[in-house]
Amino acid sequence: MTLYLYEITPDSTDAAAAGQLLKALDAEIAGGGGELIEAQVTAQSRRIFAIAEFGQDATALDATQLAAATISGPHQVRLVGADLSVLKATRPQAGYLVEWDLPADLDMESYLARKKANAPKYADVPEVQFLRTYVREDMDKCLCFYDAPDEAAVRRARDAVSTPIDRLHGLDGPLP
Repeated sequence: MTLYLYEITPDSTDAAAAGQLLKALDAEIAGGGGELIEAQVTAQSRRIFAIAEFGQDATALDATQLAAATISGPHQVRLVGADLSVLKATRPQAGYLVEWDLPADLDMESYLARKKANAPKYADVPEVQFLRTYVREDMDKCLCFYDAPDEAAVRRARDAVSTPIDRLHGLDGPLP
Protein backbone atom coordinates (compact mmCIF):
# COMPACT_ATOMS: atom_id res chain seq x y z
CA MET A 1 0.00 0.00 0.00
CA THR A 2 1.24 3.47 -0.87
CA LEU A 3 0.44 6.88 0.60
CA TYR A 4 -0.36 9.92 -1.53
CA LEU A 5 -0.73 13.62 -0.79
CA TYR A 6 -3.37 15.87 -2.29
CA GLU A 7 -3.19 19.62 -1.68
CA ILE A 8 -6.51 21.30 -2.25
CA THR A 9 -7.56 24.94 -2.37
CA PRO A 10 -11.33 25.03 -1.81
CA ASP A 11 -13.62 27.29 -3.86
CA SER A 12 -15.04 28.61 -0.59
CA THR A 13 -13.41 29.28 2.78
CA ASP A 14 -16.67 28.53 4.59
CA ALA A 15 -16.25 25.70 7.14
CA ALA A 16 -19.46 23.97 6.02
CA ALA A 17 -18.29 24.02 2.39
CA ALA A 18 -14.92 22.59 3.44
CA GLY A 19 -16.77 19.84 5.33
CA GLN A 20 -18.76 19.00 2.20
CA LEU A 21 -15.57 18.97 0.15
CA LEU A 22 -14.04 16.49 2.60
CA LYS A 23 -17.05 14.18 2.29
CA ALA A 24 -16.83 14.32 -1.51
CA LEU A 25 -13.05 13.75 -1.33
CA ASP A 26 -13.52 10.69 0.88
CA ALA A 27 -16.10 9.29 -1.56
CA GLU A 28 -13.87 9.92 -4.60
CA ILE A 29 -10.88 8.25 -2.96
CA ALA A 30 -12.97 5.27 -1.82
CA GLY A 31 -14.46 5.01 -5.32
CA GLY A 32 -10.92 4.78 -6.69
CA GLY A 33 -10.08 1.91 -4.35
CA GLY A 34 -8.30 4.00 -1.73
CA GLU A 35 -8.75 5.07 1.87
CA LEU A 36 -8.62 8.64 3.15
CA ILE A 37 -6.12 8.47 6.02
CA GLU A 38 -6.36 12.08 7.12
CA ALA A 39 -7.30 15.53 5.89
CA GLN A 40 -6.03 18.59 7.71
CA VAL A 41 -7.68 21.94 7.05
CA THR A 42 -5.75 25.16 7.53
CA ALA A 43 -7.24 28.05 9.49
CA GLN A 44 -10.14 29.74 7.70
CA SER A 45 -10.39 26.67 5.42
CA ARG A 46 -7.90 28.16 2.96
CA ARG A 47 -6.14 24.88 2.14
CA ILE A 48 -6.64 21.18 2.73
CA PHE A 49 -3.82 18.65 2.97
CA ALA A 50 -5.17 15.14 2.45
CA ILE A 51 -3.33 11.83 2.73
CA ALA A 52 -4.80 8.75 1.07
CA GLU A 53 -3.66 5.15 0.83
CA PHE A 54 -3.97 3.14 -2.37
CA GLY A 55 -3.02 -0.42 -3.24
CA GLN A 56 -2.24 0.61 -6.79
CA ASP A 57 -2.08 3.96 -8.56
CA ALA A 58 -3.80 6.87 -6.84
CA THR A 59 -6.93 8.43 -8.24
CA ALA A 60 -6.60 11.73 -10.07
CA LEU A 61 -9.16 14.16 -8.68
CA ASP A 62 -11.30 16.65 -10.59
CA ALA A 63 -11.31 20.12 -9.00
CA THR A 64 -14.72 21.01 -10.44
CA GLN A 65 -16.32 17.84 -9.09
CA LEU A 66 -14.98 18.57 -5.59
CA ALA A 67 -15.82 22.30 -5.62
CA ALA A 68 -12.13 23.11 -5.39
CA ALA A 69 -10.24 25.98 -7.00
CA THR A 70 -7.12 23.83 -7.40
CA ILE A 71 -5.88 20.34 -6.63
CA SER A 72 -2.22 19.35 -6.59
CA GLY A 73 -1.42 15.66 -6.53
CA PRO A 74 -1.51 12.83 -6.09
CA HIS A 75 2.11 12.94 -4.88
CA GLN A 76 3.58 9.79 -3.36
CA VAL A 77 4.69 10.38 0.25
CA ARG A 78 6.45 8.51 3.02
CA LEU A 79 5.20 8.65 6.63
CA VAL A 80 7.98 9.36 9.14
CA GLY A 81 7.74 9.48 12.92
CA ALA A 82 4.41 7.68 13.30
CA ASP A 83 2.95 4.23 12.72
CA LEU A 84 0.28 4.09 10.01
CA SER A 85 -1.87 1.56 11.90
CA VAL A 86 -1.88 3.80 15.00
CA LEU A 87 -2.64 6.84 12.85
CA LYS A 88 -5.59 5.02 11.26
CA ALA A 89 -6.90 3.87 14.65
CA THR A 90 -6.63 7.22 16.44
CA ARG A 91 -6.99 9.81 13.66
CA PRO A 92 -5.18 12.42 15.81
CA GLN A 93 -5.72 16.12 15.21
CA ALA A 94 -2.73 18.40 14.86
CA GLY A 95 -2.65 22.07 15.77
CA TYR A 96 0.01 23.18 13.29
CA LEU A 97 1.48 22.13 9.97
CA VAL A 98 4.92 23.19 8.75
CA GLU A 99 5.85 22.98 5.09
CA TRP A 100 9.55 22.76 4.29
CA ASP A 101 10.61 22.99 0.64
CA LEU A 102 13.50 20.55 0.65
CA PRO A 103 16.87 21.57 -0.82
CA ALA A 104 17.49 20.19 -4.31
CA ASP A 105 20.64 18.34 -3.21
CA LEU A 106 18.94 16.50 -0.32
CA ASP A 107 18.13 12.83 -0.92
CA MET A 108 15.76 10.64 1.10
CA GLU A 109 18.51 8.70 2.87
CA SER A 110 20.21 11.91 4.04
CA TYR A 111 16.88 13.43 5.06
CA LEU A 112 15.98 10.40 7.19
CA ALA A 113 19.42 10.32 8.83
CA ARG A 114 19.17 14.03 9.65
CA LYS A 115 15.66 13.59 11.05
CA LYS A 116 16.75 10.69 13.25
CA ALA A 117 19.77 12.61 14.57
CA ASN A 118 17.78 15.77 15.34
CA ALA A 119 14.58 14.22 16.76
CA PRO A 120 15.86 14.00 20.38
CA LYS A 121 16.34 17.79 20.37
CA TYR A 122 12.54 18.24 20.44
CA ALA A 123 12.88 17.48 24.18
CA ASP A 124 14.35 20.99 24.53
CA VAL A 125 10.87 22.36 23.76
CA PRO A 126 8.59 20.20 25.96
CA GLU A 127 5.46 22.25 25.26
CA VAL A 128 5.56 21.09 21.64
CA GLN A 129 4.73 17.57 20.53
CA PHE A 130 6.02 16.46 17.14
CA LEU A 131 3.34 14.18 15.68
CA ARG A 132 4.40 13.02 12.22
CA THR A 133 5.94 13.99 8.89
CA TYR A 134 5.01 13.16 5.33
CA VAL A 135 7.96 13.43 2.94
CA ARG A 136 7.24 13.56 -0.77
CA GLU A 137 9.12 10.75 -2.50
CA ASP A 138 10.19 13.23 -5.21
CA MET A 139 11.87 15.20 -2.37
CA ASP A 140 9.99 18.39 -3.27
CA LYS A 141 8.92 19.08 0.32
CA CYS A 142 7.82 17.63 3.60
CA LEU A 143 4.83 18.33 5.83
CA CYS A 144 5.42 18.19 9.59
CA PHE A 145 2.53 18.12 12.06
CA TYR A 146 2.71 19.43 15.62
CA ASP A 147 0.62 19.92 18.72
CA ALA A 148 1.70 23.19 20.35
CA PRO A 149 0.22 26.06 22.36
CA ASP A 150 1.02 28.63 19.64
CA GLU A 151 3.03 29.39 16.50
CA ALA A 152 5.95 30.76 18.52
CA ALA A 153 6.35 27.38 20.22
CA VAL A 154 6.41 25.61 16.84
CA ARG A 155 9.10 28.04 15.68
CA ARG A 156 11.16 27.28 18.80
CA ALA A 157 10.82 23.54 18.12
CA ARG A 158 11.98 23.97 14.52
CA ASP A 159 14.92 26.05 15.74
CA ALA A 160 15.79 23.30 18.24
CA VAL A 161 16.12 20.77 15.42
CA SER A 162 17.81 23.30 13.08
CA THR A 163 15.13 22.91 10.44
CA PRO A 164 13.62 25.78 8.45
CA ILE A 165 9.98 26.74 8.00
CA ASP A 166 8.83 27.74 4.53
CA ARG A 167 5.15 27.97 5.47
CA LEU A 168 3.47 27.57 8.85
CA HIS A 169 -0.27 26.89 9.04
CA GLY A 170 -2.57 26.84 12.02
CA LEU A 171 -5.06 23.99 11.56
CA ASP A 172 -8.79 24.01 12.21
CA GLY A 173 -10.27 21.34 14.42
CA PRO A 174 -12.69 18.72 13.12
CA LEU A 175 -15.19 20.09 10.61
CA PRO A 176 -18.92 19.40 10.58
